[in-house]
Amino acid sequence: MKVVGLTGGIATGKSTSEKILEELGAYVIDADKVVHALYEKEDVLEEVKKHFPQAFEDGKLDKKKLANIVFKDDEKRKILESIIHPKVNQEIENWIKKVKEKDPDALVIVSVPLMIETGSYKKYDTVILIYAPKELQIKRLLEKGFTEEEALSRIKAQMDIEDKKNYATYIINNSGTIEDLRKQLEELYKKLMEGV
Repeated sequence: MKVVGLTGGIATGKSTSEKILEELGAYVIDADKVVHALYEKEDVLEEVKKHFPQAFEDGKLDKKKLANIVFKDDEKRKILESIIHPKVNQEIENWIKKVKEKDPDALVIVSVPLMIETGSYKKYDTVILIYAPKELQIKRLLEKGFTEEEALSRIKAQMDIEDKKNYATYIINNSGTIEDLRKQLEELYKKLMEGV
């Protein structure tokens, strides 16, 4: 089994890349989806509420409010990360174990947006970076309905995409069409499968 880290910046095309890699036959787990599942758990919600009561509306977590709070304040973001990251890591470890039991020859992709920022990229011998230049990230976020301020605060909360290149084993440039992206990922998938 080969376990590979996948990362990128906001709006660089990680989700699309994950779908393509899954179609090719890789097992993919997305840390963002794990986080959303954790927000359904009572004990996690209680802990978040203790630190971020203003992110709750009628007893329910408003994820957009929470995002706006933590993307504007580094200290608050660190508090949220200290609650969530250890739980996410545990869920991912459990999932990898299950995949290994089911398919010892699997290619496993662990997608974590903040893999480099948190240092968790060190767990993986191979790190794939889904890259798009900052101007394109902003353009894509504006098209998704973000304001320019929201787009910039989310991009600023992550390490500069150009700096992330220094940590990557493979860089997939997602500045072109979806066909270009698919072609690059197909070639990379073949290369990675040779090492499984």
